[in-house]
Amino acid sequence: MRNLAKVMYKPMRQQRDDETPEDVFYFVDFQRHNAEIASFHLDRILDFRRVPPVAGRQLNITGEVLHVTHNEDLRSVFFTSPANNTCFFAKCLYMCKTEYAVCGSPNHLEGSMSAYLPSLSMAPRVSIPNPWTRSYTFTGRQEWEDNPFYCDTVKQQPPYNSGNRLLNIIDMSIFDFLTGNMDRHHYEIFSNFGDEGFLLHLDNARGFGKHSHDEMSILAPLTQCCIIKRSTLLRLQLLAQSAFSLSDVMRESLQSDPLHPILTEPHISALDRRLHKVLSAVQQCVRRLGEDEVITNDFIKPTRYPRWKFDEAP
Repeated sequence: MRNLAKVMYKPMRQQRDDETPEDVFYFVDFQRHNAEIASFHLDRILDFRRVPPVAGRQLNITGEVLHVTHNEDLRSVFFTSPANNTCFFAKCLYMCKTEYAVCGSPNHLEGSMSAYLPSLSMAPRVSIPNPWTRSYTFTGRQEWEDNPFYCDTVKQQPPYNSGNRLLNIIDMSIFDFLTGNMDRHHYEIFSNFGDEGFLLHLDNARGFGKHSHDEMSILAPLTQCCIIKRSTLLRLQLLAQSAFSLSDVMRESLQSDPLHPILTEPHISALDRRLHKVLSAVQQCVRRLGEDEVITNDFIKPTRYPRWKFDEAP
């Protein structure tokens, strides 16, 4: 890359209309390059701005990688398949085996390119376990899955007992619910900002696997804690209106990517359905606890936006 910039390349592993099989667990699902691209666009539409830039690219993996690299380790993972396609596999601790090789057609391969964050020396950051992490075994369950009052415990622990960290976790859960990503085991923050730093929404490749299923458990931080930023709620309410529907805005945004179309139409239309479920969850919290308890005003100055009528269905 020019100017010593780096990107993370995730190659295409399955077709856009392939849904995750029902019997596949989230932690062994394929990572989808188009999910990384779509998540970047969605993050920008929601005005979170927490996903580093991602764009789709098609590479000639023979001419642009194999024939120009001087790295012998990289050269060693390339081979030619029986179908005469150029293939390669990864070397890593987990899920990296020759049988998981990726092949071009015969040399061309599309994928997502995610911008690297600055080095840790320039922008120090820490990785923190998500309080609503899932079990990564076939039989295990976490406390939050069985205890509807789990959030009361989280609220007593720093840094969730003050500041905006818990509200940022809820933002992240809404984002993950819209994409269908169940694989949010950690999050990162820039340590220079202390406990008030925003969360980085990294590694979104396990989203957009099932357009026909809405995994309500992803919303557990919202439904158990029953709090949300006013700025987030206003954005969601805007995108629920027919004139600014989330699916229309997403469809238009994705057209700018070189690999368009990024998502199939069922995945795009599912965003509207899921958005309404998020607003319904907020509505239920407000009916139970009242607006003052649920909606946190994160604006410096009072907003002039009209108040949302929660007695109306979203």
